[in-house]
Amino acid sequence: MKSFFSGQRLKIAAVAAISAGLLTLFLLLGPPKLLAKSESPGFCASCHVMEGQHTAFMHSGAHRRIGCNDCHLPNDSVALHYVWKSIDGMKDVLFFYSGHVPDRIKLSEHGAKVVKANCIRCHSELVSQMDTSRDCWSCHRRITHTGAGSIETL
Repeated sequence: MKSFFSGQRLKIAAVAAISAGLLTLFLLLGPPKLLAKSESPGFCASCHVMEGQHTAFMHSGAHRRIGCNDCHLPNDSVALHYVWKSIDGMKDVLFFYSGHVPDRIKLSEHGAKVVKANCIRCHSELVSQMDTSRDCWSCHRRITHTGAGSIETL
């Protein structure tokens, strides 16, 4: 009798694990085309607290041809990219719906490292002979959201 219950428990655990895995995949990838839509700057701007950043981004010259995720998410590997996309997305949702959006949106320490790594990755030929210990935006102020376009004076 004991083996019946342990076999039954094993089946229940397997079904629960498979269900949890499928639910996790759905939540990560979402409904069809949501993943592709969430890669666009328009999606990032759909949150009203990001309107200023989006406006500045649209006036930022050459960088407006790339997406927010090209700069703001790790691009070393696909897995790392989507793990941080999930983490940052949930953080943004929590800030937005809890009403705790900061007056001035700033990069976290981790976010600054990611953005800097992506600057170096995209401009590797230009910076190959440079000291890259400083943040790129300490000299190139107009590449930041607050240093470009309509919110340059903030």
